[in-house]
Amino acid sequence: MLFKKNLNYRDVDEEELLKKLSEEELQRLEDELEELDPDNALLPAGMRQKDQTKKKPTRTFQRENLVAHLEKQAKEHPDKEDLVPFTGEKRGKVFIPKDMVEPIMENVSLEPELEEALANASDAEICDIAAILGMHTLMSNQQYYEALASSNIVNKQGLNSVVQCTQYKPVPDEQPNSTDVEETLLRMQRNDPDLLEVNLNNIKNIPVKTLKAFAESLIENTVVERFSMVGTRSNNPVAFALAEMLKVNTTLKSLNIESNFITGTGILALIASLQSNTTLQELKIDNQSQPLGNKVEMEIASMLEKNTTLLKFGYHFTQQGPRLRGSNAMMNNNDLVRKRRLEGGPIFPKCRTSV
Repeated sequence: MLFKKNLNYRDVDEEELLKKLSEEELQRLEDELEELDPDNALLPAGMRQKDQTKKKPTRTFQRENLVAHLEKQAKEHPDKEDLVPFTGEKRGKVFIPKDMVEPIMENVSLEPELEEALANASDAEICDIAAILGMHTLMSNQQYYEALASSNIVNKQGLNSVVQCTQYKPVPDEQPNSTDVEETLLRMQRNDPDLLEVNLNNIKNIPVKTLKAFAESLIENTVVERFSMVGTRSNNPVAFALAEMLKVNTTLKSLNIESNFITGTGILALIASLQSNTTLQELKIDNQSQPLGNKVEMEIASMLEKNTTLLKFGYHFTQQGPRLRGSNAMMNNNDLVRKRRLEGGPIFPKCRTSV
């Protein structure tokens, strides 16, 4: 196909051009279109490039056979000679394997009486000797278990202390979260005066719509002071709903959204909402599914430096600069609270009211 400099490609009829292409050219065009975006991180690795295998599979995948085939091909393929330019000499030195020195096996001879005693000793007696001397390597597993099953062992306590591993106390599994999601949401919407803390941690099957409803209920709620939703598979829409809530909420003091699927965009929206909030004292956002990145961490540090009421910020910065700035910001805020307490004034300033 010829390309002209003065040709306006907007006026080209694509349908007419496609009709003139042969089947081979159409196949090549399709192959090119499939490889337009091989670096799309949202696609699985197997879908980022086309399948160029023409041969149909003959059997199921067998890793051992594949590794053996690759090793055979690698050994049979001759090495490419690396020559020095203009001289034709080979680079490097010829590999000469070192002579392996065989270990000298020393024959340990004991007294005739000891030799005869050890030769006629049973497995139980050998285990007793190993337990006394602390030489557990004298026994094999078969000897140990056979001797342990017999009743001829005298020093069972020493044997067990030498051979058996330390028995660790079993750690019980954490009890599942017993919070009733629907009932808790209704209590928050009714502004239940007894509901001061809401814990939705590790409840996996909460829909995003319900999580957003929790955030929206906190807009009108004036009772809940601590809200935690760790490991609930929350995403950016939930973070945006929480950000809108923080702009008007005047009761919440602690918010924990660790171990979720919130990206840097949702985290920045959440922290930016703190400019309109003067009551939140603790915010935890660590351990999200994707790393936030250096740029997001720098913006988080800048926003924290502008905030004067947040006292605890739960996030592990990967860079030293933002980590130091965030730590200094929290330290300054705690110093301000300490000064207000010594002066006898209000610890936290009054909330901003919108006209």
